Formats: sequence, C-alpha cells, structure tokens
Amino acid sequence: MSTATKDIAKGGDCPDCSRINEVLHRVGDRWSVLIVISLAQYGTLRFNELKRHLGISQRMLSLTLRELERDGLVNRTYHPTIPPKVEYSLTELGKSFREPVQALGLWALKNLPNIDAAREGYDAEQEDKKSA
Repeated sequence: MSTATKDIAKGGDCPDCSRINEVLHRVGDRWSVLIVISLAQYGTLRFNELKRHLGISQRMLSLTLRELERDGLVNRTYHPTIPPKVEYSLTELGKSFREPVQALGLWALKNLPNIDAAREGYDAEQEDKKSA
C-alpha cells in the first residue's frame, strides 16, 4: 500500500487528492458508469448499440467514450469497411473497474425504496415549511 493510500485510509493528508479528483470526475459520472456496466454485461458493442442501450445523445456518448479511451478504460477498434464499423470494449483496466461499478449499481438498486422514502419525507417537510 502506498504512503498516499495509507494517509487517505487514516483520514490524513492527501497529497494526490487533486489527481484522485480528476479520476473520480471521469469514472464517477453517470454516463461513464453506465457505459462500463453495458460493456461489462454485453462485451464488445458498436457505437449505435451503446447509444440504444443507454438512451444517450450521440454527442455525449462520443465525448464520454473518448475520455474513457483516453483514461485507458475502453478500447476503440475501427474496421475500415463500408460503412465503417467502430466497436468498443473494456480494457484490462476497464475490466478491473467493473467490480466497484457493479457494487455501486447493486447498492443503488437495493436502496431505491429507502431513497424514494427519504425523498418523499424531505419533499413533504419542505412543503410544510413553505405552508407555515
């Protein structure tokens, strides 16, 4: 375990926090997580298959895939056919990210009723405050 990892685990200083923030910004956004989940579930997918699975705009999918490729999580394979064919799959690094992403997804599914109840309670409380 690195010194920085030990410091973070102990709640101490974090000399690499800005770099960690960069990584979490990318891998923690909803589209990145959903793309990783889709590629983990289905394996190699073409651009339009991902677009259909996720209900994401073409621009957002393109931007997110480019960043995931830059970060080494996704492979982009171009096939010079007519029409051109581009496929995406997880790299080894991307595959290592499956476990925490799937755990997060399972946590969300398991806790949806609790989250819904908390939201309803909060909204009702806010409504009461407005009425008072």
